[in-house]
Amino acid sequence: MKYYIFLVVVVFAFAKATPQGPPITSDKPIMLGGKSFTAKTLTEIRNTERGTSVYVPVMLHYLPTSNSLVALHLPYISYDLSDNQGNALADIKLLGKYQFYRKDGTGKTFRMVAKTLQSLPTGKELDLMELSTGKYAGYYGVVAGLETLKYGISSEIGYNHMPDGTLDELRTKLGFGLPLLKPQYPNKQINLYFEYTSSWLHERNWYQLLYAQGIQYARKNITFDLALQLPLVQDIPVTRALNYSVFLGTRYTF
Repeated sequence: MKYYIFLVVVVFAFAKATPQGPPITSDKPIMLGGKSFTAKTLTEIRNTERGTSVYVPVMLHYLPTSNSLVALHLPYISYDLSDNQGNALADIKLLGKYQFYRKDGTGKTFRMVAKTLQSLPTGKELDLMELSTGKYAGYYGVVAGLETLKYGISSEIGYNHMPDGTLDELRTKLGFGLPLLKPQYPNKQINLYFEYTSSWLHERNWYQLLYAQGIQYARKNITFDLALQLPLVQDIPVTRALNYSVFLGTRYTF
């Protein structure tokens, strides 16, 4: 119970946010103005046949310019697995993004971003993909997105390389955003997200196709995210199969 109390405290600690956030389980190339900071969190409660883990990252993003971003992710994790229990610091992550293409039209914009995510081996060797592996990994990818007043589409393709492990991964994502209210000022919006994640770990011959249904509430400068992720296809050992993941997030920009 203490883990869930901690989770709630962290989520509401970042209750103030910008009007519309990015997709919940995927990414998008839209960036805010330069010289701005964003403090955010996206907690994941992951339940698998191996057990349950609660991952709570505190993330600080900085935009030196309107087309570049650097970030530091400091994550806490608690876990109740069949072979291990406890709580600790997870793998610290360093994020970098650079927008190299942009084309604007009336009521729409298309952008592309180069992205890298460096995972440092600060966590325990729990073999929890993207959470706590205790091994260095470098992710390199490209994010593309089209955003209009009526909908948003985002896609991503990238490769995660782990030199001293077996979690090398080809990752692709596709997301659709649908605003339910007309644009208005001050901002008030409810957005639905439909997001797919494909993950192929070729060294282990594992494959997963996941679907996340999310909802986002934005009012003035406050944004809250909630999503449920379920497996559509799982070609992995039964003992490691995902049952579901729940995501809770919010962010604050200054």
